[in-house]
Amino acid sequence: MRLDEERRTLVAAVRGGPYPAGLGAGPGPAGGLGAGAPAGWPDAASLVENEVRELVRRRALDPAREPVVVRRLVDDVLGDYEERVLTSDLPPIVDRELVARLVYDAVAGFGPLQRHLDDPAVEEIWINEPGRVFIARHGRSELTTTILTGDQVQDLVERMLKTSGRRVDLSTPFVDAMLPDGSRLHVVIPDVTRLHWSVNIRKFILSASSLDELVAKGTLPPSAAAFLEASVIAGLNIIIAGGTQAGKTTMLNCLGSAIPARERVISCEEVFELRLRAPDWVAMQTRQANLEGTGEIRLRRLIKEALRMRPDRLLVGEVRQEEALDLLIALNSGLPGMCSLHANSAREAVTKLCTLPLLAGENVSHNFVVPTVAASVDLVVHLIKDAHGRRRVTEIVALPGRAEGDVVEVAQIFRSYGDTLVRAEGYPPHPDRFARAGYDLAALLAPPDRGWPEIAVER
Repeated sequence: MRLDEERRTLVAAVRGGPYPAGLGAGPGPAGGLGAGAPAGWPDAASLVENEVRELVRRRALDPAREPVVVRRLVDDVLGDYEERVLTSDLPPIVDRELVARLVYDAVAGFGPLQRHLDDPAVEEIWINEPGRVFIARHGRSELTTTILTGDQVQDLVERMLKTSGRRVDLSTPFVDAMLPDGSRLHVVIPDVTRLHWSVNIRKFILSASSLDELVAKGTLPPSAAAFLEASVIAGLNIIIAGGTQAGKTTMLNCLGSAIPARERVISCEEVFELRLRAPDWVAMQTRQANLEGTGEIRLRRLIKEALRMRPDRLLVGEVRQEEALDLLIALNSGLPGMCSLHANSAREAVTKLCTLPLLAGENVSHNFVVPTVAASVDLVVHLIKDAHGRRRVTEIVALPGRAEGDVVEVAQIFRSYGDTLVRAEGYPPHPDRFARAGYDLAALLAPPDRGWPEIAVER
C-alpha cells in the first residue's frame, strides 16, 4: 500500500541522517527499540518507527487510546517502506512481522520492556541499572539480554506514569503507580539510589481466582480450602500473612471470591491490585500529593471513609503502618474484613499487628491494642514462596480471643507436615457463626483417617 500524500511529504525529513532518531544505533528519542532490535535491522526499524511517530504526531493520535489505528498505521508504513526498498538503497526488512511488533511496542507500548510485559510467564520486571534488566519467571529471577540507556529508562518511566497521574522527581524520589494492564510500578531515583533509576514492575498475574483453583495448584489441601471458604461465609476476620511474592494478594482475591454475592464489599489499597467478582464492590486507592504538596489521600483516610459507605465487608490490600489501628477499630466494630500483612509466620503477624497501631500516636498503648487484636482478629493464614518458587500455605491459626500480658493467645488449626498442610488441634472462635451459616464445624475440621497428609506439593 502506497503512503498517502501526507506521508510522502515526511519521508525525506525522516531520512535526514545515516542514523535517524529513534530505534537505531545512533542518537534519537529514548524509548525506541534500542537493544530490543535484532542486529542488522536497526536502520530499517528506525526509519519505520520515526515515520509512524511523525504521523501519530501530525494526526494527534493517542496510541494508548487508539491502538487499532496505530497498528494499521504501522502496517501501512511498513508496506510503503518495503516498496521503496525495491527502488532505493534502503536497508531491507528481514522479518516483517517481528519489525511490526517491535515498532508498535516502541510507539504505543513500553519499548524493549513490552515483550516481558506481554509474556504471561513473567511475574516481575526490575531494572537495577540500564544495562541490567531482570525478570522473575515461575518464582525465579534471571538477567535478560535487554540493554537500555539511562535516557530510555527515564522516558519509559515517564510514559508509564502518564496514565496514572503520579510523578517522580527530586522532591518525590519514590513513586507507586499502576500501569493500564494492572501491573504495579515502583520507582526510586538518585540520590536516594546511588547512580541509576531503580524500577520494579510487578505484574499481577491472576494465577487463581478461587480457593478450588489454589487447591489444584497445590497451595493448600481441600480441607483447608473448605474451612477457609466456610470462615469467609461465616464472617470471620482474616489476616493473610507472608513474605514478598508469597501469594498474599492472590489469596486475598480467592477468599474474596467466597464472599456471598448479597454483600456490599469496599476495598482500600495503595494501588489497585484486587480483582474481585463481587457484584456490589467499590474499590479505592490512595493518592500522592500534587505538585503543591496537597491532595494526598492516605490509607487511613480510605478506611475511615469506607465505614461511611454501608459496607458489609471491608478488604484492605496491605497494612504497613498506623492504618492498622483504623483497621482494628473497624473490625472491632463488628464489620467483617480481611487484609494482608508482611510477616514470616502467623505468630509474627499477630505480634506485628499489635505493634503497628502504636505508630498512630502517643495516646495508643499496648494496653488497648493487644486485647483489641485478640478480640478483633479471628484467623491468620500464612503463606511462603519456597526455594522452587512455589507458593503454599504453611499454617492457619486462630485467635481464641484471649491475651496474657502483651501476648495474644493463638491456636493452630492447620500446620505444616513437611511440604503439606495437615489438621492440627485448634478450633476457630465463633462456632455459632458457622452454625448460622449452615456449617457443622466439627465435621468441617475432622482430620483425615489416621491423620495422614491429604496432598503433597509436587517437586
